[in-house]
Amino acid sequence: MPIKIYIDQGHNPAGSPNAGAILGDIYEGDLNYRVGADLKEILDTDPRFEARLSRPTPTTVLGTSNATSLAARVDAANRWPADYFISIHANINPNNPALNGTEMYVYRLRTQANWLAESLMKGVNDIAGTKNNGIFARPSLFVLRATHMPAVLAELGYMSNPSDADKLVNDPQSFARGLYTGLLNYFGLAPL
Repeated sequence: MPIKIYIDQGHNPAGSPNAGAILGDIYEGDLNYRVGADLKEILDTDPRFEARLSRPTPTTVLGTSNATSLAARVDAANRWPADYFISIHANINPNNPALNGTEMYVYRLRTQANWLAESLMKGVNDIAGTKNNGIFARPSLFVLRATHMPAVLAELGYMSNPSDADKLVNDPQSFARGLYTGLLNYFGLAPL
């Protein structure tokens, strides 16, 4: 049985509800979409995994508000049912463009989600070259609280940091490869 990974590309396209952060001509929803689509493409070549996307196309809009958008993602993962849930995001802090790096959020520390987050973090840091800003418990986040499987929310980098933004915009594949490497390490699998 393949391991079922639900990839949630956080937020919707620009101009729709729950569109995420925007900085100049950089749209978080678009960045998240690309990394998630690239990750699914990689997982589709590995028969040990089965992957589904929350947003199968760049124009897919989930829900009519922030709340219904989040609920649609969680409901789809729970109904499948997925074995693991990864929500992909990009951070922003326009007041401090020096802030950079990757953060991971889980419902509770010292859980399977926490250990998965550690593995995903190492993969992203090693391959995309981002800084490890840590793993934090965020039980208030709906996608972590309402999923029925271990769930990780990954803030891959800062759109407001020139170096992180360059990687997110021009090399989303490195984040996807990092997440894939993290999954392999978590499950103790060798690359194909």
